[in-house]
Amino acid sequence: MTVKNVLVVGGGITGTVAAVALAQKGVKVTLAEISPQWYGVGHGITLQGNALRSFKNIGALDRILEKAHGFDDFSMFHASGQLLQGMKVAKTGGEDLFGTMGALRSDLQTVLVDMIHELGVEVRLGTSLESYENKGEVVEVTFNNGNKEEFDLVIAADGIKSKTRKMVGITHDKKPTGLGIWRVVTKRTPEMDCSAVFMGGPEYKAGYTPISKDLCYAYVLTDPVRPNNGLSDFEEMKRLMEGYHGPFDFIRENIQEGDFFSFQEIEWLFVDDEPWHDGRVIVIGDAVHACPPTIAQGGAQCSEDAWVIAEMVTQPGDIEEILKAYTARRLPRLKVVVESTLQLVDWELHPDTEGANPGMLMGKSLAQIAAMPV
Repeated sequence: MTVKNVLVVGGGITGTVAAVALAQKGVKVTLAEISPQWYGVGHGITLQGNALRSFKNIGALDRILEKAHGFDDFSMFHASGQLLQGMKVAKTGGEDLFGTMGALRSDLQTVLVDMIHELGVEVRLGTSLESYENKGEVVEVTFNNGNKEEFDLVIAADGIKSKTRKMVGITHDKKPTGLGIWRVVTKRTPEMDCSAVFMGGPEYKAGYTPISKDLCYAYVLTDPVRPNNGLSDFEEMKRLMEGYHGPFDFIRENIQEGDFFSFQEIEWLFVDDEPWHDGRVIVIGDAVHACPPTIAQGGAQCSEDAWVIAEMVTQPGDIEEILKAYTARRLPRLKVVVESTLQLVDWELHPDTEGANPGMLMGKSLAQIAAMPV
């Protein structure tokens, strides 16, 4: 085994899947998460089949599906509520798995965190990586409490706002897409049993994904800056939903002031021309490839990053060569995802573009991902 003692930085999807996968292979894992509290609220997430494959690979999928909702279809509506097209989702994780799954982020996190504790991973909350020094066969890390410690490898999965990214010498930084997104978790009807998107309304787009037997998360794509109009989050999201009908009428009528609403500017990042690692420190996940949620591949690609690196660094060989090979292995799939999502964003911003066909591109991209090696 190339590494026996690994530090994982970041407790999101990428970090938790990596920690579980490494621990299952007999690696001593320490996970550092900057937040002092791990469990908590969160909006929903849409995960394609290749994310389900990642969870299956670490034995987490059945536990996640106990609360989440899997499905194989996708619906496109006009904002008026008219169904434009229903289609089957590409099986990006294999024919034996759902094409897509919706989940509450806190439910997903609970399963992964429980597995981390069951496997004996040492978890340090309120802890971050402040600096490091490569020292031949080890890397010496300095934490935010001033303590120093040596590891065989550091895997930084600290998100789009990653501090580690700059430490390893990456010059890329996150960029705006020109879009913002409002999200809310709310009730759904039994008929709202797959992801749906609503086109042609007053905002760029709206949609929902079922995340349990009776809940969905709904979203509206809008401008990247929250308007200063004096409305509460509840009032603002209800206003944004007014132009969307059909199944969306139920969502608009059932959201309440006390629901969890979130607004976020959508940003992106893709490090495709610089090394992801410096010696024995590598940056993965959203820290090097954060993409807009237009084909729901962000979480899926992060989960792939995590189990693939666990697979590769536990094989014999020179660690730096393995890390180079890892980046080269991941880049082709990520290029398809990032380029497709950015094209879809451009069409959202410029819907009259000649030849714009979001449905075709979404289907083509997912089919391509399904056919490519991980």
